Amino acid sequence: MSIWWSLHLRREAASVPLARRLLLCSMETAGVDPDVSYDLSVALSEACANAVEHGGDHTSGPNSAEYRVTAYLDGEKCRIEVTDSGPGFPSVRRRGPAAQTVAHTRESGRGLCLIEQLADHVHFRNRPGRGAVVSFDKILKWREGALLQAS
Repeated sequence: MSIWWSLHLRREAASVPLARRLLLCSMETAGVDPDVSYDLSVALSEACANAVEHGGDHTSGPNSAEYRVTAYLDGEKCRIEVTDSGPGFPSVRRRGPAAQTVAHTRESGRGLCLIEQLADHVHFRNRPGRGAVVSFDKILKWREGALLQAS
């Protein structure tokens, strides 16, 4: 058995905890290990906060005032995608220890590095003229007797 859900959220700070709580409740109900759920919920919060802050211009049309979160849980992993309608990522994004060193010295800008640390696989991509997508996944661990646990 697997489940998925998708949310279309307004680019407002109040939408971030809503997405996080929905993910945590879904994973708890499914029987995902709490440590894995927590890691994914923090990563989701960072991706949503990035979409809220950088995901578009409220004056450039109705779609720029919102973003989308989609989560897929199956027997092996959880994949999460956060899609916005902003300008996208810079063409060269620093990764690895150098980027983390820079990020630790700033007040903001650590979200993407955190996502990379908390998830197993992370992809950042642009949709030309239509915004950015952050997708990440993590191998799931299950509590004993979990509803969705792989057979």
